[in-house]
Amino acid sequence: MTEAEIHATLTRIFREVFDDPTLVPTRAMAAADVPEWDSFNHVNLIVAAEMAFGVRFRPGEIDGMKNVGDFADLIARKTA
Repeated sequence: MTEAEIHATLTRIFREVFDDPTLVPTRAMAAADVPEWDSFNHVNLIVAAEMAFGVRFRPGEIDGMKNVGDFADLIARKTA
């Protein structure tokens, strides 16, 4: 899966989870940058990504993510 495909899918997921059709996640975007990004929506993001990309994340992997770029990189590793 290419970086562009991952980004496009993550964009769709973020827009659905946060109910914001204009949201454009960047690699540097973190939870603090999106007011609605609370623990509940964090879980929703993880579950939606697992379903969309056909992967499973371990708790340690999730804890290590600091921003969208880390999330995209983890997805890229898991779908390689």
